[in-house]
Amino acid sequence: MPRELITLQVGQCGNQIGHEFWKQLLREHGIRPDGILEEFAVDGTDRKDVFFYQADDQHYIPRSVLIDLEPRVIERINKSAYKNLYNPENVWMPKDGGGAGNNWASGFAQGEKYNEEMFDIIDREADGSDSLEGFMLCHSVAGGTGSGLGSFLLERIADRYPKKLLQTYSVFPNQEGASDVAVQPYNSLLTMKRLTQNADAVVVLDNTALNKIAVERMRVEQPDIEQVNTLVSTVMAASTATLRYPRYMNNDLIGLIAALIPTPRLHFLMTGYTPLKSPGQVEANIRKTSVLDVMRRLLQPQNMMVSIKRDRHREHKYISVLNIIQGEVDATQIHKSLLRIRERRTAKFIDWGPASIQVALSERSPYVPETTRVSGLMLANNTSISQLFATTAKQYDLLRKRKAYLDHFTKQPMFKDDLTEFDSSREVIQQLMDEYLAAESASYVTYGSRGAAPSAISAGDGAAAAAPPLSRYGGGAAAAAPSVSGLGRSATYGIPEASVGASASRYDAGAAASAMHASHVGVEDARDPRMHARSGYDARSYESYPHPDGGSA
Repeated sequence: MPRELITLQVGQCGNQIGHEFWKQLLREHGIRPDGILEEFAVDGTDRKDVFFYQADDQHYIPRSVLIDLEPRVIERINKSAYKNLYNPENVWMPKDGGGAGNNWASGFAQGEKYNEEMFDIIDREADGSDSLEGFMLCHSVAGGTGSGLGSFLLERIADRYPKKLLQTYSVFPNQEGASDVAVQPYNSLLTMKRLTQNADAVVVLDNTALNKIAVERMRVEQPDIEQVNTLVSTVMAASTATLRYPRYMNNDLIGLIAALIPTPRLHFLMTGYTPLKSPGQVEANIRKTSVLDVMRRLLQPQNMMVSIKRDRHREHKYISVLNIIQGEVDATQIHKSLLRIRERRTAKFIDWGPASIQVALSERSPYVPETTRVSGLMLANNTSISQLFATTAKQYDLLRKRKAYLDHFTKQPMFKDDLTEFDSSREVIQQLMDEYLAAESASYVTYGSRGAAPSAISAGDGAAAAAPPLSRYGGGAAAAAPSVSGLGRSATYGIPEASVGASASRYDAGAAASAMHASHVGVEDARDPRMHARSGYDARSYESYPHPDGGSA
């Protein structure tokens, strides 16, 4: 049975990248802009019902809710060739359409005001699903609607649907040059608190890196919004490919993110994709591709869609890596490529967990012509992402120290009496940065049990906060090898060691206690009611297979 996902497109940015995502899915599934299936795609084996459902007239309708406080973007969609694609009952805008004025507090307050209207739509869409797995939120963290109203929805959905997964595709603002939004650091910090506390997985998309990739990798001199959004939609489509073209492994969202996120707060993921090509470009700039070439490029910093300023005083490390490889690939090529990467020590991993790159093989759409033999997406959990948070925190500290633009917020109900919400958000982000710093040390397995964090990441005037216990996972994480399956499906490969261990699913409550020594997390994971109840994920049996160095994994 398919596990459905509902997409929430919030604000101008959220609706733009969400619309590009649906355009990409239509191409890959052979569906016309009006929702009618093309004749050549009638006998397809793809799983459309994860993201679409069929109306009474056999139109394919996206499981999507479009929400905005101003009408410009949604009206543009309604005047395009895709005007009949979406369910008109799933499009919500207030009657006055005044927007949030790039103010987080205004967006959040309007969320409280229109709470019932929005959740009538969300609840109806959820009730229409046979086996709803979770929600995907597309939004920006710097504006007013995507950040403020998006934060409101994050809180309410986590409370209203505690057993469902909540993944976001969050666009972070350009960190270079002056911003058009003066209160951008305030908006970003307040949103990051909700992303830390309420989301299960956050795919970070940084505008700074996206523009650099468009210029340097795609060779577009002055990239426009459409070209940058196409990058985002490519990542979104590739990250859901194994859900739409299912095999024995990674065929639901929980299976994808389980081994990527070892502890609750460390759920911010970086992405990379290769080869890239701009809209309308027939051939990619990379003319010849191989599995090794794709996997090596995915680990290169210039292909990361997060712009990180490397700190020479710190040794950033990978916590986990998942490569989704699409194209003409066999398992032998995967083995050889990973052995080469291991020999060259291309990736530096944490000391307290498995030093492994997981690989999921996915089919390509037979309806979209490709000029390259192999393409790949990387989802990575890397401690260097804390540098992005530190930049945001530093910008916030500079504004807050001067009490600049606070009058924009004190007019709103949440900030009318005091500004404690700012202080609370700053503390949460400091704790997040401290935990990513602690994850670089082998002593992270006892992090939280000693009551205080190690030396904090400097982010301006903010003080380091003590680290609370890891409430959902106990005091730390046990080093382990994640799951591995048979050839041609999905596999995990150890970098420093030749052999690979297998274990039961991290989120399976029954197996976690007996297989604690081979899980990503401690025994407390078996008692985590939120993650286990929400997943509905059964332990799978894993096959052993010959290892290139001899023996079996």
